[in-house]
Amino acid sequence: MTQIRNIAIIAHVDHGKTTIVDKIMYYCQLFRENENTGDLILDNNDIERERGITIVSKNVSVQYKGTKINIIDTPGHADFGGEVERVLNMADGVLLIVDAFEGPMPQTRFVLQKAIELGLKPCVVVNKVDKENCTPEEVHEKVFDLMFELGAEEWQLDFPAVYGSAKNNWMSNDWKVPTDTMEPLLEMVINHIPESVELEGTPQMLITSLDFSSFTGRIAIGRLHRGTLKEGMQVSLVKRDGTIVKSKIKELYTFEGLGRMKVETVRAGDICAVVGIEGFEIGDTIADIENPEGLASIAIDEPTMSMLFTINDSPFFGKEGKFVTSRHIRERLTKELEKNLAMRLGETDSADKFMVFGRGVLHLSVLIETMRREGYELQIGQPQVIIKEIDGKKCEPIEELTIDIPENLSGRAVEFVTLRKGEMLSMEPKGERMIIKFNIPSRGIIGLRNQLLTATAGEAIMAHRFIGYEPFKGEISGRNKGSLISMEKGKAIPYSIDKIQDGGKFFIEPNSEIYEGQVIGENSRADDMSVNVTKEKKQSNVRSSGNDEKARIIPPIIFSLEEALEYIQKDEYVEVTPKSIRIRKIHLTETDRKRFKND
Repeated sequence: MTQIRNIAIIAHVDHGKTTIVDKIMYYCQLFRENENTGDLILDNNDIERERGITIVSKNVSVQYKGTKINIIDTPGHADFGGEVERVLNMADGVLLIVDAFEGPMPQTRFVLQKAIELGLKPCVVVNKVDKENCTPEEVHEKVFDLMFELGAEEWQLDFPAVYGSAKNNWMSNDWKVPTDTMEPLLEMVINHIPESVELEGTPQMLITSLDFSSFTGRIAIGRLHRGTLKEGMQVSLVKRDGTIVKSKIKELYTFEGLGRMKVETVRAGDICAVVGIEGFEIGDTIADIENPEGLASIAIDEPTMSMLFTINDSPFFGKEGKFVTSRHIRERLTKELEKNLAMRLGETDSADKFMVFGRGVLHLSVLIETMRREGYELQIGQPQVIIKEIDGKKCEPIEELTIDIPENLSGRAVEFVTLRKGEMLSMEPKGERMIIKFNIPSRGIIGLRNQLLTATAGEAIMAHRFIGYEPFKGEISGRNKGSLISMEKGKAIPYSIDKIQDGGKFFIEPNSEIYEGQVIGENSRADDMSVNVTKEKKQSNVRSSGNDEKARIIPPIIFSLEEALEYIQKDEYVEVTPKSIRIRKIHLTETDRKRFKND
């Protein structure tokens, strides 16, 4: 009988989780020598590849010295915290990866806290020891302090550690003595992560993840807690609310390398995929047919932000997308709820509008980006934070914000954050950079990243994590510049843009199609201004004396989806279609805007 180890890999964003998993897979010879699979094998959807981040957790399994190791790669961003929480339920221990230069960061704290609460054994990997000015020993101490602070027990504080550089493909017990292998890391896993316990008795399995196949329908994934499962077995499904549904297992799979292998039986402690169970949700238990016993369901953090999703009703609707009706959008959002645990869907007074609640701008923008690639057209309103009433007081979500910036620019960062009602907690120098911590309302973070990056020439690194609700901090001033709005529908003529560009910055390319009410630029003053950029130059037969030099047009500002969402004001929508992102006023004509302004 092969032993099984289930480990989850946790760390802050960009500390090297996915790279380490890749290197372990190479070391355990999952691929043939001549197979060039490229970097970051696990980040396999397009959005993950482009952004260089993990969004959905992945399972992979390797064999080492006769032991099967199930590795679960998790996302680092707090916006995908729902993913992390769910996945940790499948693991027996965690591999905590920390950057040897940066040390523990906000997200490290966030994911580690979850792991300690669940009583998992941590093993530490201090990665990137090849960086200049790094301090591996100090980082090791900081990790200890952090675990102590988070209330870890004695057996958790007695954690093993290895040092190395995943990029250069080595790990060692001493950072000063580089090796040429990943073996120390795998040895640590085998020696210190507890073996999955085989509990005898009736089967119990908590469904922690799901997959979808167009052939077999929904597939339940989880770790078998007790007993054995067999192909064709009759089982009960215990729902969250305690109701019991009878069902039958059609097929069973375990994870093998990057794929799945069909098996007849699965024993306790292994992670498996079950086909044939109908109508399940994440958090349900697959149990015995005769005497079903449910396991404790998964608690997920509440959403902190909402956005209004509505159908695209701009003059350009239906030009690029395949799915444009409210029915399409509703079906797609309901489908997303099944696997995206931290998301909620709320109704509004209109059949065409939906309130979607999530963990942050990034969490929801990934959903919008996925939808637009699938061929949906929709419009999104300004992101709003969720305000709660606690003990009769109006309260809002507060986050801990960490900014890492060059020392000479730190003053600017402090200024920006305090304007947004942030309170500074600490400031510590690290090499030539400064690490500043703040407590700031979630409202204040919307749009802050752009401001900071512009002010620091792209040098600032920002990370934040949700702490809890505190009394409302008062109004935060929003964008202080108005919009340039198109008056006409038609083509943007370079000549007209040239004549107006002193009045602000443009968001559109010359000769692009625009419509009335579209926001085509930012006004240099605080109020909105309607402009006509579709006018052509009048031709006359009188010769002019050389004042017809070529129009010099400044390149436009092109927004990414998050930037556009963070930029808009209350009376604006972001129109998202498969090929374009536009900003528009909710009321397209000037007369409507004046009429509704006073409402």
